Amino acid sequence: MIEVGALRALQSVAALGTLARAADELGFTASAVSQQIKRLERQVGVPVLAQAGRGVVLTPAGQAIVDSAPEVFQALERCAEAAKSIADGSPRGTLRVVAFSTGIRGLLAPKLGKIAERCPDLRLRIAEQDPDEALRSVDAGTADLAIVHDADGLPAPLPPSLTQHHLHTDLGDVVMTRDHPLAKLKRPLTSADLKGQAWVTSPPGTVCHQWFQRLVADQPDVRHLADDFATQMSLVATGEVIALIPRLARPRIPAGVVDRPLRRPPKREVHAAWRRSADASPAIQAVIAGLDL
Repeated sequence: MIEVGALRALQSVAALGTLARAADELGFTASAVSQQIKRLERQVGVPVLAQAGRGVVLTPAGQAIVDSAPEVFQALERCAEAAKSIADGSPRGTLRVVAFSTGIRGLLAPKLGKIAERCPDLRLRIAEQDPDEALRSVDAGTADLAIVHDADGLPAPLPPSLTQHHLHTDLGDVVMTRDHPLAKLKRPLTSADLKGQAWVTSPPGTVCHQWFQRLVADQPDVRHLADDFATQMSLVATGEVIALIPRLARPRIPAGVVDRPLRRPPKREVHAAWRRSADASPAIQAVIAGLDL
């Protein structure tokens, strides 16, 4: 019979392309993963991997095993969750949560106290991961719950084994000094209001820079690039520049700095995602309920 650990190792190697990357994701050494794969090959009687340059690829037999793996893992998880639910239905144990940085700061961290108060036997283990990586971790079984956002207005592709729940809509505001001319306007700002302004913004390639490009399209005067929003806020406080900052990511506003809403603010949708086979998990449902408060 195929061992579950060996099946999980093959699935990770298939997703990541090398034994070393799979080992990092699973928390093993590359040698341990290699031994699991060899044990799997002995169990099924055929090779499941073949060398391809510096990486590896699945053989047809290996691909057939990986294609069937999600059903195996889902069935095992349903068994475990059914047992937990029958026991008493109370959330307990450790729930592995992966989330993007500002999701941890703006959504998870403020609710951890309430969740702990309501679920004293539940321990959350949180790790920072970008949305694509977070969904892959949950799909592979190395995490239980992912907090993700859409990228550039487009949702991250959801593997068929996962389901999701909408948690939050994050909007962007413009921050500036209190004596800035735009701060005196009593209405939401428009793109026309922002023409000719000097900016600090997130570096190219980030979601926030994509927001900025859509908001200020005509050769904006970008004076500074900073990935850290507290750094952006400190530069805004000098009075030289303004910034576009998501509400989830916004640090404490310094004295003399104000935020102003936009008429058509950029936004991103935030979801929680988990394996369909874990729908009955009291821990997952308790955390989702806690984040919805």
